[in-house]
Amino acid sequence: MQYVMLALVILVIVAVLKTALIVPQKQAFIVERLGKYRCTLGAGFHLLVPFIDRVNYRHSLKEQAVDVPPQQCITKDNIAVDVDGILYLQVIDPVKASYGIGNYMFATVQLAQTTMRSEMGKLDLDKSFEERTNINSAIVEAVDKASDPWGVKVTRYEIKNITPPQTIRDAMEKQMRAEREKRAMIAESEGERQAKINRAEGERAQSIALSEGEKQRRINEAEGRAKEILLVAEAQAVGIRKVAEAISGPGGTDSVNMQLAQQYLTEFGKLAQTNNTMIIPSDLANVAGMVKAVSGVIQKS
Repeated sequence: MQYVMLALVILVIVAVLKTALIVPQKQAFIVERLGKYRCTLGAGFHLLVPFIDRVNYRHSLKEQAVDVPPQQCITKDNIAVDVDGILYLQVIDPVKASYGIGNYMFATVQLAQTTMRSEMGKLDLDKSFEERTNINSAIVEAVDKASDPWGVKVTRYEIKNITPPQTIRDAMEKQMRAEREKRAMIAESEGERQAKINRAEGERAQSIALSEGEKQRRINEAEGRAKEILLVAEAQAVGIRKVAEAISGPGGTDSVNMQLAQQYLTEFGKLAQTNNTMIIPSDLANVAGMVKAVSGVIQKS
């Protein structure tokens, strides 16, 4: 009797364990009854019919990141490159994910790889590095459309690496080095050109400044000479005017006669000292007559 009771207790414990079920948050359990789909259990506590109901599939409803292994792709210019990436997907319909395909994870990865090969075949190697965003969008669109019957939503795809062969990498390195040297030479030539332009502009400005200075100097000198001539003429006019006033005054004529006679004798004496050839007036003793003639001219003026 005790053995029967023990067996009944064990049976009850097993039944409870089989019927009581707790589903975690963001997960979905597919329940089958006698091998046929019965229901989908969400998060919470559930009771199953023992020995009849069975949980056959368990799905996570969270977004999942799936690593896409490297694969060899041929570009439009016939260069083999290795490309890998990361695929992000989420189970939307657990029933379709359970019965729509055997392994949706494997299927989406394979589809992403085939789409990647197709997209890379449309581009040259140089363009493939620039078109990553467009390639990612094309893969997401193609895989998401194909995975809709599987109850899976593909959210995004990201290319991790595009690895060309070593020979191509060496050629690209040489090309980049040549491009850098080209840019350096262009920058250096532009610098020399700008320096020459700056020097030419500086010399031009200097020449203009010197010519302007020379022009202003000559103008100043001309104005100075003109003022000098004007002042000298005015001074001479004033002097002549005063001499004329003095001559017209009392005793002026006698003073002029005396000064002329004295100057005549002085200049005549200089002729005898400085020249071998002497010019002797025809009337050497008639100094008074000469002075009288000069005085007559002064009086008439």
